[in-house]
Amino acid sequence: MPEQLYRSLVWLDVRLGMLFAVGLPLVLLVWAALRKEQALVRLMGLYWKVASLQLIALLLLTDNRPAGFLLLVLAPLLVVAALWFWVDLNEELADMPPWRALPLTLRIWRWSLTLLSLGGASLAVTALPCMGGAGLRLCRAWLEAPVGLHGVVARVFAFVFGGEWTPGVAAFVGYAALVAYAVGLLQWLVVRLPRLGRVAGEF
Repeated sequence: MPEQLYRSLVWLDVRLGMLFAVGLPLVLLVWAALRKEQALVRLMGLYWKVASLQLIALLLLTDNRPAGFLLLVLAPLLVVAALWFWVDLNEELADMPPWRALPLTLRIWRWSLTLLSLGGASLAVTALPCMGGAGLRLCRAWLEAPVGLHGVVARVFAFVFGGEWTPGVAAFVGYAALVAYAVGLLQWLVVRLPRLGRVAGEF
């Protein structure tokens, strides 16, 4: 695939991700909270917990850490699982009138993000060779957005705290967050899943 076309696809994935994985979920969370739709609030809360892995990937890619490329594949797959896994939340959503604006918007968003995440994960598979330093020309396409975001964060960090936000610091925070994420996921797999199964409850 030509490098320019590949770069365009990566940036299309980034831009759609900002819309469907960040912008709309924030709107839906606030909307559901204002309407006091607790099932939808729980679903969106679970989504944000799982989707935080994508932020961790960005932190690691800021310093070109190999684990970041692996997370580019795993994070969207976990997001898809989080959107559809919970039986009780799926049943509550199915019981809501389909013509109401909030449930209808959430259904459209959930299907759109599912397709986008599966497509993004498929595209990110092509970046796995970057973990070993191969295909460096294509790897640059995946590093452009994290590096650009890092520049913005570094300026804000310097203005607010008067400190320096370097790629090394971002990677350290990313690894620390990844450890915390892994511990939380392991605790859920070992303790909560065998006890409650696919019931979200108040989780």
